[in-house]
Amino acid sequence: MLYEIVNDFPNEILKAKEPPFISLYQPTHRHRPENKQDLIRYKNLVQDIENSLKQKYPKKEIKSIMKPFYALAEERIFWNHTYDGLAILAAEGKCVIYNLQRPVKELAVVADSFHIKPLIRIFQSADRYHILGLNRNEFTLYEGNRYGFEEVELDPDVPRTAKEVLGEDYTESYITTGTYGGTGSGIFHGHGSRKEEIDKDIERFFRYVDRFVLENYSKPTGLPLILVALPEYHSLFKNISHNPYLMEEGIKTAHNAFTIDELKENVWEKIEPLYLEKTKKLVERYELARSKFLGSDDLAQVARAAFENNIDTILIEADRIIPGKVNPLNGKLEKGDLEHPDFDDILDDLAEIVFRNRGEVVVLPKERMPSNTGVAAIFRY
Repeated sequence: MLYEIVNDFPNEILKAKEPPFISLYQPTHRHRPENKQDLIRYKNLVQDIENSLKQKYPKKEIKSIMKPFYALAEERIFWNHTYDGLAILAAEGKCVIYNLQRPVKELAVVADSFHIKPLIRIFQSADRYHILGLNRNEFTLYEGNRYGFEEVELDPDVPRTAKEVLGEDYTESYITTGTYGGTGSGIFHGHGSRKEEIDKDIERFFRYVDRFVLENYSKPTGLPLILVALPEYHSLFKNISHNPYLMEEGIKTAHNAFTIDELKENVWEKIEPLYLEKTKKLVERYELARSKFLGSDDLAQVARAAFENNIDTILIEADRIIPGKVNPLNGKLEKGDLEHPDFDDILDDLAEIVFRNRGEVVVLPKERMPSNTGVAAIFRY
């Protein structure tokens, strides 16, 4: 396979060692007629990549490197089913493609490392969340961020319905009808004992869902969980839940009653205050660290600290690019042309170094940055 469509970040391709490292980003469109321009723009970006490669690599090698890009250009089905953005990373004969639920700025870079700042921003945990769509019969789990969400694909062997969870103990609900007084009108009624059994089933099913989501998703990620269910299920689920990540205020409507856009808007209303609070605390941490000489927004100083694995947390300005690179041998800054295959974006290099050293990388819009240099770092020591 020349390329693979993925949704995981970081991906194994980041372990590649040999240049060239190719990164392509472009906004795309979901519907016609807007999406007719997407392929044209893509081919222009591919041409930019070829021009960059020509400065360093022979024609025969370029043809081999670019195979996955040429193949994607011929995939009409792909271009008819894009989302809002596209990201492609390619190196060492491997190529991964991200269909993104948010637009990204157009960029095509050949360098000695990948350009990953846009992907860090999209996949960072600061604004991510889980949605639990729940009713008495089944549950659905979603994961998303401010730009959208997707259903979490569960293993086929994982029980998702009350019937699958409870097996032979599952109580079928039913309603009987009777007529009285000779009017012929039906009066609906049920049996108390059967209703009690059904209520017990619902509670047992909810306990299973709570335990499953907590152990497999909430604990490993630490993401907030929003319950989307009918009002009558909220109090029951919250009473039995042991999930500390379950938000106090959920959305009291059946999750399948919304359109995707409506659900996204309703969820982000709940999540945005958490996101703003997180970024505010990060900025306050930086300001405190800087006052103790344990933080800096000086590019050269931050680059040196990154090279020495001395950065705990780095804040990077989202849409800013400073052409050049951080020399991997000594941590010094080198300015250069973005179109040359030896150079990328200094801010992206810093993000990648800290990311690789297991520091925290947070990409923020310009208005939330505590500095005007494009970077703010909190040192380890």
